[in-house]
Amino acid sequence: GSLDAVDWATDAAVRRGLPLRVVHASLWEPYGGLSLAGSPEGPTDREAQETITAAGAERAVRRAPGLKVLTHVASADPVTTLLAQSEDAAFVVVGCRGRGGLVSALLGSVSLALAARATCPVIVVRGRPENIGGALGRVVVGVGERPAEATVEFAFAEAELRRCEVAAVHAWRCAGEDVPEEHGPHGGRRAEHERRAQALLDSELRGALAAHPKVPLVSSPIESSAREALLTAAA
Repeated sequence: GSLDAVDWATDAAVRRGLPLRVVHASLWEPYGGLSLAGSPEGPTDREAQETITAAGAERAVRRAPGLKVLTHVASADPVTTLLAQSEDAAFVVVGCRGRGGLVSALLGSVSLALAARATCPVIVVRGRPENIGGALGRVVVGVGERPAEATVEFAFAEAELRRCEVAAVHAWRCAGEDVPEEHGPHGGRRAEHERRAQALLDSELRGALAAHPKVPLVSSPIESSAREALLTAAA
């Protein structure tokens, strides 16, 4: 997962003309002196950290010769370290903790903490190779009830750099599904929900469309839960 993140971040840095910083943080270093008596002499934790970071940097340079790559090693909590690194970054990219079964469906404590607290966008790289590599030519953006200007702008800017389309999704649901005259194909309540969903999408997308007029847009109000609508669109 971390190597997928290195690849994704490398490509993104090249598209934007930015340097890449490869970061590794671990709390093991403070306990390096507590090894068992008689244990074989091996590399220190700091050396192991630097080896990991150097391998990531080397992978990035092989993928994008000429890219400026920096490294940072910290004997500290990964979340604290990455939050500090996010303060002067365009975005932070991390891998997904995918180890099969239930665990693969979880975001992971580091990813979750970063997404909640970072001062820049956070990218969690996961999914099939064709999705990760951008081969499907689509950036999906979810538009909720709250203002989404920054989210929409990020999606359009990414789509413009990738020369692909934006699929904007807003999920809605109509209460009273057991009332035929309200919920049927010609029901007034259902039609009103759909009209409001489309109006919200149009309003939230207007600014980004003006700023990125060459980006193709597919706008979809969908009667569904937000989770299902976004997963379907992202597939």
